[in-house]
Amino acid sequence: MTAPPDLKDFLSSFLVEAEEHVALANEELLALESAQRKGEHHPRAIRSIFRSLHTLKGLSAMVGIEPIVSIAHRMETFLREFERSGAMVPLGATDTLLKGVQAIAQTIATLSRGEEPAAPPPELVRELDALDWGPGAQGRRAEASLELEPALREKLTDFELVQLEKGVAAGQRALLAEFFPSPEKSAQGLSINAVRERVAKVAEIVRVLPRSVPTSPEAPGGLSFALILLTSMNDALVAEAVGVGPDRLQKLHGELTHEDPTTEAALDTALPLDEEPEAQTMGLRRGIVRVDVNRLDEAMEGLSALIVTRFRLARSVAALAARGVNTRELSDVVADNARQLRDLRAAIVRVRMVPVADVLDRIPLLVRGLQRATNRRVRIELEGGGAELDKSVSERLFPVIVHLVRNAVDHAIESPDERNRRGKPEEGLLRITCGARSNTRLELTVSDDGRGIDRKAVARKAGRPVPEDDAGLLDLLCIPGLSTRDVATTTSGRGMGMEIVKRIVTDELGGELALRTEFGVGTTFTLRVPLTISIVDAFAFECAGQRFVVPVATVDEIIEVDGTQLVKVPAAEDGSVEVEVLLRRGSAIPLVKLARLFRMRAGTPAQKAIVVRRGGAPIAFAVDRMLGQQEVVIRPMNDALIRAPGVSGATDLGDGRPTLVLDLVALSQTFSLPARAQELRP
Repeated sequence: MTAPPDLKDFLSSFLVEAEEHVALANEELLALESAQRKGEHHPRAIRSIFRSLHTLKGLSAMVGIEPIVSIAHRMETFLREFERSGAMVPLGATDTLLKGVQAIAQTIATLSRGEEPAAPPPELVRELDALDWGPGAQGRRAEASLELEPALREKLTDFELVQLEKGVAAGQRALLAEFFPSPEKSAQGLSINAVRERVAKVAEIVRVLPRSVPTSPEAPGGLSFALILLTSMNDALVAEAVGVGPDRLQKLHGELTHEDPTTEAALDTALPLDEEPEAQTMGLRRGIVRVDVNRLDEAMEGLSALIVTRFRLARSVAALAARGVNTRELSDVVADNARQLRDLRAAIVRVRMVPVADVLDRIPLLVRGLQRATNRRVRIELEGGGAELDKSVSERLFPVIVHLVRNAVDHAIESPDERNRRGKPEEGLLRITCGARSNTRLELTVSDDGRGIDRKAVARKAGRPVPEDDAGLLDLLCIPGLSTRDVATTTSGRGMGMEIVKRIVTDELGGELALRTEFGVGTTFTLRVPLTISIVDAFAFECAGQRFVVPVATVDEIIEVDGTQLVKVPAAEDGSVEVEVLLRRGSAIPLVKLARLFRMRAGTPAQKAIVVRRGGAPIAFAVDRMLGQQEVVIRPMNDALIRAPGVSGATDLGDGRPTLVLDLVALSQTFSLPARAQELRP
């Protein structure tokens, strides 16, 4: 007896494609709802949603995910009449459809965690079954005799049986076609997914069922896929799409009651290309390979090891040269290797890059839910600008955007009545823009036209003095546990949002966070984050006999320290920060001695200073000397027992000793400067 087919190999590709269809369905449902509110018809959105759900149902049936099949089939059945008749979908139905897509997304998330999906929620099933179908769709249960094997009939739902009966009553033919996958067919590009796309052009796919069959030359893997179809095309066209002869098609009903198109022109008339987005994109998909992120992580790990090895090789060559050995040819090889590794790094990083638009596309659905929860009216504008960033950075950045959007809708944007009193439009504006600030950093802004932030109210809640500027206000907002609300709601009020935003942006990503607000006018948060955080260009320097590195992207400039241009100011009250003021191009910059800050014994007087920006204002750190610029592999410090403010990780410069990677921006936020250092002007 042949063992049942193992469908785990299909699951990973299923999850990726299912997520794409869920995202598309959500996007089109929001577009449909927007058109409905304006009293406009949006047939293309209905058609797109219908096809996404139909594809989801077929994919889920192939891998046996019955909860998705059940939900998608109900929604597809509801939309079929509107897709065919061109009628408008009732406005209230969009809510139920969005709930259905959300339930599918939750099931996909459950599968991705390796857990068994639960049955569809009964209340959702009742809502979907209670939807008001389109014109003439009610009560049309056709009676047709279907000649189905008992094993197949058991796997079909009542809805699918009704679908077959209705199709036959409407003049279509119900057919069973069987596809047997094999290595030879795969080499020709003929997989079950390819067959499904081809068949969808000439028939309506009711269900695709994987079946275990005896191993034979026709079925070398002991697996087949039974395609149950409804079509008005002739047998030759359907058989060609499946890749079998017309005699291999099995009819599932009685005599035909309609004329059968017999030419390929009928196919072109029935399914014009401009109505088939899948047909247009098939050519584009051939150039795309889906790769598990874990495999890219493995490639990056291998590259990281090569970079460290290159450091060791360079140090060995330098040691030989110091002993008088002729290393010219070997040095040329090392230089070539360095260029090749840089090119390889750029190639791998490009593969890991994802469009920022993919992150932002999920925001409109979030805003829609927040509007309902807060009784606000919000118009959202998104500008991705074609920017891209590393997949790992985008995953960490999304919760930051979610927190900022929640704060904007729940705290900043006023109710319609309040906006009317202030002379503003009833509909608030939430705008998210992003773009590459350089070839290493991304800048993202989240702005609103709401009430702005009341500094006095925030200071009163925090029990602190009123901040003098926006940078001080941001420091207050990021205090753990601080909330301007007295009672927590489902959207905010627990005092964790801004603290999480700051931790992710500054501590985890080594980026910058800035605030600009005007009371009664609006608020803008600006985030600057690196495009990638695993392998970066960094400056190496020495301080009190210890080596450190700092990412190039966080450095504003490196300047010479001239003792004649320094002005002494009183030290901080706790004595931990020794501060002088450096005059540079007519501006006064606080200069902090890094050795004193780390309580290390200083050696020679500082010769260089690394300038970074804290809240937009420059601050310099005095170091002994710069060692150069090079690529480094950052190993993050995730253990809470060894993490320290201002230390983002460690690296190996080729000598086998760990070298700390400093985040000078985060380090500067761990202390306050003396007042005179902030106020002094040349």
